[in-house]
Amino acid sequence: MFVGPTLPAGEVAARCPGARVLPPVAVGDLLALVRRGGVAQIAIIDGAFEHMAAVWHKEILIALERGVAVWGAASMGALRAAELSAFGMRGVGAIYRDFAAGRLVADDEVAVAHLPGEFGYRATSDALVNLRYGIARAPMLGARTRAALVELARARFYRERSWDAVIRDARAAGLPRRALDQLAAWPKPDRKAEDARLLLRRIAAAARSGTAQARSPARRGAGEVRVPRTWALRQLAAWIARGRP
Repeated sequence: MFVGPTLPAGEVAARCPGARVLPPVAVGDLLALVRRGGVAQIAIIDGAFEHMAAVWHKEILIALERGVAVWGAASMGALRAAELSAFGMRGVGAIYRDFAAGRLVADDEVAVAHLPGEFGYRATSDALVNLRYGIARAPMLGARTRAALVELARARFYRERSWDAVIRDARAAGLPRRALDQLAAWPKPDRKAEDARLLLRRIAAAARSGTAQARSPARRGAGEVRVPRTWALRQLAAWIARGRP
């Protein structure tokens, strides 16, 4: 299970005893697991994308072709699952569904700044999807104020997004003061964490029911969706077939 700022590693380990909890996934991590062997399921919640390359679509496809069940939710996992669900990757949660349906399209919707691993990858900004989710559900806000707050949140760089920053920008823009005071004191929901916990529950349920194996690719009409045998995929398959270096 690849997780970082969305949930603490300790919570993931407690909810899924026996799982191997790893830092946010980066390019090559799934290839290394597949080459090593012995992995039945992989869950992607968080992933690297700025200081190193993001997990490659083709390595997820390689894992799926070799019978590994690959799940995704909440953050990088939701993005990749929306992109690869036709090939068998399992997406879970509202964020995944919004990307899959095209209601969300930008990668920075789920991006956050966070501390290094020695500090538990603790997030230091708020994801735009979390801000959207909270703004949509805050009972003190009217429709116009909601729309204005979302635009203010979108306008900020992902590293600078936070509830405090959005409320500060809203005050400067002259939005209703009383509503903003109430919003500041209102307990903020965490859509990403909710989706990640749902993913853990789904994986645990699949393990109990014996349905955790890789899912067959979706069908479109009479033909099955197949992974194109590109040069890159052939090279990766050959590298894995050679076994451990």
